[in-house]
Amino acid sequence: MIEDLLRALRKPIAERRWGMVIDTKKCIGCSSCVIACKAENVTPIGVTYMVVFDEEIGEFPNITRRFLARPCMHCEHPSCVSVCPVKATYRRPDNIVVIDYEKCIGCRYCINACPYGARYFDFGEYYTDSTPLLMEYEKREFYEYGGTDIGKTWKRLKNRSPFKKSPIGNARKCTFCIHRINKGLLPACVVTCLGRSLHFGDLRDVDSLVHELIANSSVMRLKEELGNEPNVYYIS
Repeated sequence: MIEDLLRALRKPIAERRWGMVIDTKKCIGCSSCVIACKAENVTPIGVTYMVVFDEEIGEFPNITRRFLARPCMHCEHPSCVSVCPVKATYRRPDNIVVIDYEKCIGCRYCINACPYGARYFDFGEYYTDSTPLLMEYEKREFYEYGGTDIGKTWKRLKNRSPFKKSPIGNARKCTFCIHRINKGLLPACVVTCLGRSLHFGDLRDVDSLVHELIANSSVMRLKEELGNEPNVYYIS
């Protein structure tokens, strides 16, 4: 996948179509992807970019479990983009749907519009708010839309001003780890997946692993009937 990623980065951005293929048969429900994502993006209470759902199938005594990982779908026709009144959320040429924290007014229209529940609101809470000392790891700066996209890292500041922008009071979501992709690295969830169920790459690259999996496997997409055209596929 690293080779596929580096090959895609050599192409113009408009010729890439980043996507993810998740093999539900390999997911063991360990939630290592969830933890890796929270650590990478320093997400607070109530903000979880990657979620793993635990589903019980069958009737007793013939019961089994299935796990379903759900990042942002990064849709071809994202509902969240069309409802944003200030165009703070938009779809990049490489198909990643992003949020401009400096434009977002926190109206939460996009959160209501997302049919996958993949958007969250940053209320400014910390996990260690109720303890004597706010832990330093919760105050760390993080990249998300940093690097070549906006040219800065972010810090969650409770007292915002026009000169000190912060994700607090904004909508937040999975970014496919843009800051890692730009450096030739795979998203944090993918590299930490113990079951190797997460696959990432350029869906337009016919030689990539993700393209091969979609072409040769029985795949599905969540809520396809809505017409959002998600770029996350599931091998079921």
